[in-house]
Amino acid sequence: MIVRLDQLPIEFPKPMNPSPNSAAAVQELLGGKFGEMSTLMNYTFQSFNFRGRDKMRPFYDLIANIAAEEYSHIELVAYTINLLLTGSTKRGTDPSATPMAGALDARNSYHFIASGQSAMPVDSQGNPWNGTYVFSSGNLKLDLLHNFFLECGARANKMRVYEMVDDPAARAMLGYLLVRGGTHIVAYARALEKLTGADLSKLFPIPDLSNQRFPEARVLEERNLGHVMFRFSPNDYKTFDQVWNGPHPETGKPLVVEDGIPAGFPPPALDEEPQLPAPMGLDAAFMKDAAQRLFGNDPDVSSAMRGMNA
Repeated sequence: MIVRLDQLPIEFPKPMNPSPNSAAAVQELLGGKFGEMSTLMNYTFQSFNFRGRDKMRPFYDLIANIAAEEYSHIELVAYTINLLLTGSTKRGTDPSATPMAGALDARNSYHFIASGQSAMPVDSQGNPWNGTYVFSSGNLKLDLLHNFFLECGARANKMRVYEMVDDPAARAMLGYLLVRGGTHIVAYARALEKLTGADLSKLFPIPDLSNQRFPEARVLEERNLGHVMFRFSPNDYKTFDQVWNGPHPETGKPLVVEDGIPAGFPPPALDEEPQLPAPMGLDAAFMKDAAQRLFGNDPDVSSAMRGMNA
């Protein structure tokens, strides 16, 4: 089971300005093959399908625990896309004024036609995320090797999107995910080392660029966020510290477990976009006339209508 909190692991700075094309690029980190939907669903299904968990409990606990963290990463990317799309078309209630004409120049018109100027489960080209991105072979060594590769590919895409967008909200998200994704790369490398005896430390970093080169990530690394594995359960997943231990392959600092989740912040409020309309754009006169015809002079309905018009 999952317990959901209405919080995010970072406090978003105010976006610099609306940028639909930046939002389209960030979509790759949500619904792309190496996006956060893929990491969540890969580790979730691997944990569901894990056979012999009593014998291999530390590895099961690691995969299941990381899966829980990935949900918060999907939230971060989705909110980033939403912030970049907010205010990107002209607000108003007159459709004849062509308030959404600016969307014609956007790379991903789905953001304006098929959603409320908001995140979608698609990649940067509008292709939908699909279940063929999930790899759950049943073989622990193979699944761990896949997860290591998946996280490295995800890191490469984050680095490239960082170099494409300069909005502070997007870069705050990217800095955080570069650090937390980095911990997952280390976790799966350490799991393979424990399972096989192989030394993967000489491979780091993949790609060959340290998080220290990204200012938003560097600040978090200096707080040792890249050395911590949070336990996303109050009572379970107690044994992954048998895998997550020893020195970090890049810094040499010890890997530590923290009981509990990262500090949370309120998610940003998303402004209404009446031209869509989202969440509503009801014509007050039409609604009043319809309510009168349906309900007559019912005082409760009249009061509700006044509240909608306020």
